[in-house]
Amino acid sequence: MIYCLCPSCEKPLNPDGTKFCQSCGTKLVSVLRNHYRIIQPLGGGGFGRTFLAEDEDKLKEHCVVKQLAPRLQGTGAMRKAIELFQEEARRLQQLGEHPQIPTLYAYFQEDNYLYLVQQFIQGQTIRQELNEQGPFSEPKIWQFLSELLPVLKFIHERQVIHRDIKPENIIRRSPQGDLVLIDFGVAKLLTGTSVEQTGTSIGSQSYAPVEQIKYGYTYPANDLFSLGVTCFHLLSGIHPSVLYMEQGYGWVTHWREHLKSPLSTKLEQVLDKLLQTDFSLRYQSADEVLRDLHPQSQPVSMAQHLSDTLPPSTSIKPSLPKAFVQPRSKLQKQLLGGSIVLLVGLGGYVYYQSLGYIPTLIGHSDEVNSLAINSSGTSLVSASDDKTIKIWNLNDTKELRTLKGHLDKVYTVAISPDAQTLVSGSQDNTVKVWKLNTGKELHTLKGHTALVNSVAISPDGQAIASGSYDKTIKIWNLKTGEELRTLRGHTSEVLSVAFSLRSPKSFYPQRNPKFPVSFKNQGDLVVSASADKTIKVWNLKTGKEIRTFKGHVADVNAVAISPDGQMLVSASDDRTIKLWNLNTGKEIRTFKGHVADVNAVAFSPEGNNIATGSDDKTVKIWNLRTGEELQTFKGHSGEVFAVAFTPDGKRLLSASADKTIKIWQLP
Repeated sequence: MIYCLCPSCEKPLNPDGTKFCQSCGTKLVSVLRNHYRIIQPLGGGGFGRTFLAEDEDKLKEHCVVKQLAPRLQGTGAMRKAIELFQEEARRLQQLGEHPQIPTLYAYFQEDNYLYLVQQFIQGQTIRQELNEQGPFSEPKIWQFLSELLPVLKFIHERQVIHRDIKPENIIRRSPQGDLVLIDFGVAKLLTGTSVEQTGTSIGSQSYAPVEQIKYGYTYPANDLFSLGVTCFHLLSGIHPSVLYMEQGYGWVTHWREHLKSPLSTKLEQVLDKLLQTDFSLRYQSADEVLRDLHPQSQPVSMAQHLSDTLPPSTSIKPSLPKAFVQPRSKLQKQLLGGSIVLLVGLGGYVYYQSLGYIPTLIGHSDEVNSLAINSSGTSLVSASDDKTIKIWNLNDTKELRTLKGHLDKVYTVAISPDAQTLVSGSQDNTVKVWKLNTGKELHTLKGHTALVNSVAISPDGQAIASGSYDKTIKIWNLKTGEELRTLRGHTSEVLSVAFSLRSPKSFYPQRNPKFPVSFKNQGDLVVSASADKTIKVWNLKTGKEIRTFKGHVADVNAVAISPDGQMLVSASDDRTIKLWNLNTGKEIRTFKGHVADVNAVAFSPEGNNIATGSDDKTVKIWNLRTGEELQTFKGHSGEVFAVAFTPDGKRLLSASADKTIKIWQLP
């Protein structure tokens, strides 16, 4: 069927092959701009309509097409509508790098109509969720705030005020479950003059604050008031327009009266400050709210506070396996990293469940491919398709510096055991060595004839191994940059390399000047994984292949070696993870649970568990000895390319195609 795009058409559906609408006679456009085929309307009002469409150039991928229909040509209202439509396109182009904001695909004019094409978010609005499931519980509001506030922080830091925060403009993405902020149609760029000059009264009246509705003033605090009203709506089930029509803004001073059950003192305090009609008394930034939600200095007391508010008869099925149940006294001593945790006491033990706050590092402008953490757990390094390497402080999750030097995508990073040196590999076919604490580039290692997909540093910090799409592994002297050896044997691209983690006693004695390395024991091994579906173990003293592991039926994307040097784990496009005896080559166990390619794998510091990341956008933790899937983390909106445990084993980090790094708190 072909959909007529004339706004006044009463029967817009026409059979394929029709050139003119059978209802209104308008010339039909089967594919907009030779890209977008309209499937069905999604809604609309005022000056525009929204459609679900297929992108013919992207294998019929769904997208959203917004049409501005100028039925009031020349009027002031129409000029304002065109201005807002153009502003929405600019805002989406500016903000679309965030995984929880729709990406702008196109903005164009065709047949006197303006069109905006953006990413389609599969899921339902929070308003629909409220209608189907009823009012939100307090834990669900904590989760809602924790997920949405970082998005507001992101847009406000880019000087954009949404001005229309409400349940209809927030979608819970399916199946990931994360929140996406939509409809930037009335968003405003914050400038030095726009903040305090009277502007257009705009936004949804029952959600917007008085300074926005009456005076057109624009502040980040506008969005925070609307967020508070949205929380009230979700908690009470009462649409704020009902109260606004009766009492104006007076209802916000006694909003508690409309709730069916009391809230914790902490949440009441947060909502009170969000709902201040005087914007100077309100929260001024999303960061301020987040600090009150997740005070870093008292993370456990917050969790305990939530526990204390539960009635004694509360019975909640724990979401975590028994392995994650611990005595209350032990749990109280743990540093929970600011995450909100719901505690339920059962027989002297505590079952605890994360309520959704996932610290997320946002800074890269493209896919994040690799992670490395220093030995003390204080610094994180990330590599990205944006051609940069970023160094982060893991204590306060702040970005410390950005390293620029590679000429193309950076696929891999590794940190030396002494935390002094950083190594990276890139699509520019080079390996670079950097000073970690200053970001100074020390060496550029040239020799590969194709992109470098993986690098590893030997346990004593003296040698580098690099795996390349040229099907080779090269061994380099880390201090001098000299190429020591090239290992050949794979018949396809080398996707991952790893040294044995048992440090040899004499790795670099001064013997042979040509190859000043003495490899004598298990620490003298390097392991490589390839698109040829095999894993190879090499003796670095001789450069000879010791063993080939066969068992995967697709590309082997990643390998890791256990802390004791006895076991090897591999991840593959065949959607499985395999555990091997490194000494004998015997396959011990196969882990199954991911529903797409598995890209990354890492051992926990104690060697009891492994973590994996997949194209199915999840991170999983497995019990090494039983093969049991212990936990699945959902939150990324793109493929997961890297996982890494902190040295204390309390946190797991993951990097994704959604351009973010997430920090998961572990029991």
